[in-house]
Amino acid sequence: MKESNILMGPDNELKPLLQGLNKNDFNIASLDDEIRVDRRCVDLLRHFYQYLTCHEGLSPQQAGEICHGADYFLREFIIADRRDNLFRTSAERVRQFAGHWYVIRTPEPNLAELARILEGTTLFYDFLAEQSLVERQVSLEIARQCDKKDYYQHRIDEFWAIEGNGFDAWRQACPLEPVPDIS
Repeated sequence: MKESNILMGPDNELKPLLQGLNKNDFNIASLDDEIRVDRRCVDLLRHFYQYLTCHEGLSPQQAGEICHGADYFLREFIIADRRDNLFRTSAERVRQFAGHWYVIRTPEPNLAELARILEGTTLFYDFLAEQSLVERQVSLEIARQCDKKDYYQHRIDEFWAIEGNGFDAWRQACPLEPVPDIS
């Protein structure tokens, strides 16, 4: 993607969501917060889609596939499962998602599907960095973690090869701590 510091909308105007975005509005401490953050995430993904089509020149289908990947990582894992602020996540969360959560939560985990999710995640965090919503270093670290496809294929293969009591050892190789319930 080419570099840009312009906040994009359909007609290249500054969009209120990005212009006045408060990252603390993405904190989750209750079920109501989770619902609110999920809606804000959908809005943010719409801006990302517009950016991909209007600024990067991607077709609606290409942009939709990329956004779908980012959507799954953000809304299913970061928001719904981890209850993290998507602006304060780390490359370690990507590793936990791709090397653990995705593998145990997907009926047929496979690298082709996972690679599409990771591509969307990489491009989304690159977009956030271009909009000065996350540090460029965070975006680069996330991209590096998303690029470790051999590791994730190995995790999937090891998962299918588990025998007996092997799940605990598999889980400890890429641990994912439980998250307390919220009200």
